[in-house]
Amino acid sequence: MRLPAQSLFLKIFLWFWATAIATSISLILTFIFGSGSVPARWHSTLTDTARSSGMVAIAEYEKGGSPAATAYLARFEHDTQLRACLFAPGGSVVAGIHCGSFAELQSQIALTHKSEVEVRYGLVRVALTLPGPNGEEFIFATELPAGPRAALGTTLATVLERGGVAFLVSGFICYLLAHYLTAPILQLQIAARQLAAGRLSTRAVLSLRWRKDEIGDLVQDFNEMAERMEELVSRQRQLIYDISHELRSPLARLNVALDLGRQRKGSDPAFDRMERDIDCLNEMIGRLLTLARLDAAAAPVEMSSVDMTELVAQIVHDAGFESKKRNVIVRLTADEDCVVQGNAGLLHSAIENVVRNAVLYTVPDSAVEVVLEHSKTGDTDCINLSILDQGPGVAESDLERIFRPFYRTTEARDRASGGAGLGLAIADRVIHTHGGTIRARNTNGKGLEVRISLPSLRGLT
Repeated sequence: MRLPAQSLFLKIFLWFWATAIATSISLILTFIFGSGSVPARWHSTLTDTARSSGMVAIAEYEKGGSPAATAYLARFEHDTQLRACLFAPGGSVVAGIHCGSFAELQSQIALTHKSEVEVRYGLVRVALTLPGPNGEEFIFATELPAGPRAALGTTLATVLERGGVAFLVSGFICYLLAHYLTAPILQLQIAARQLAAGRLSTRAVLSLRWRKDEIGDLVQDFNEMAERMEELVSRQRQLIYDISHELRSPLARLNVALDLGRQRKGSDPAFDRMERDIDCLNEMIGRLLTLARLDAAAAPVEMSSVDMTELVAQIVHDAGFESKKRNVIVRLTADEDCVVQGNAGLLHSAIENVVRNAVLYTVPDSAVEVVLEHSKTGDTDCINLSILDQGPGVAESDLERIFRPFYRTTEARDRASGGAGLGLAIADRVIHTHGGTIRARNTNGKGLEVRISLPSLRGLT
């Protein structure tokens, strides 16, 4: 899973993990620096544990004196990392090392003659009076683990080991929680992108619909929205197709009526005007049917090897004849062996629409540059086609919209030759059907560049 720095998953994961760690640290600090009181029900257990160790220390003292008792307490401290000391009733140290930390506790028990229990830095400190075999009394003070020290251990290695395990477990749990919350959102994002790309049959993962929470409701609403969109767009496409198809018959009858009128009344400028309008309608209806077929994708497009160098050269040659009346030159610069997998007829129509559009809008006495070349991005081989005119360009806000059906810029609407706004829409559908991209941009000087990129046949083998 890709984790960009601003991803929702990473934010949720880190915040949950930081919360778990901060909570644990707060609890530990509360034990360490909190009040020194110990629940009364623990006193007997703690004092019994301390009494057991103290009696062994006294026994060692009776057998071997202070050296023996000190050696025992040294082993005790080495094994448990807990301090312990044996005092005489007057407060002098009988056995043990580093006994100064028990001075206050020892002085209290010397006055009260009762066992004392307190908590300091996460350790329980117990002091009590113990009788010796010869009737004399001793004061034994020791540390016992409690709170987080009891759970984590008393040695540094133990603390690091257990703390590391807790750190990893909390991180794993936070990871699962963050994944549980964000995975459906990422799947919805993928579905939304596919829907925006035109794949209207896309639906969110059905398993998410059974979640009994707000995300499940969101998935259900998303799928209902997608179904409604697919239905509306399908109806719109079918309507365009049906209307375009039905208009062919009355237009054919109008052509027949026009021929009959000419036979009866002879040549007339009005008949010439009617013929041009009928031809314009026929061309528009043909493009509408092409656009509807591409959108509906009722049948797969037949693909074969297409020599783009030859195809573009033919289009440029034909466009050169049309551009002579405006004294416009169409120049071609092409690499050899530019071959793609596609439908030659559709590609010819798409590229011809773009080239004719450039010839239409470039200023008189100028040139339209057509460049066909190989390109390689990483391991992907592409064929790039650039068509650059020297016209006024389009507004930046219109660069994406000009590929929509029937969309024309203000300049195009104001011109008699503006067309119906279907040429670039057809080009967009054709190029995307072939797995390519088509984009428009204004050049630094003036003019519009339309750039088409198609997968090279060499990159597909």
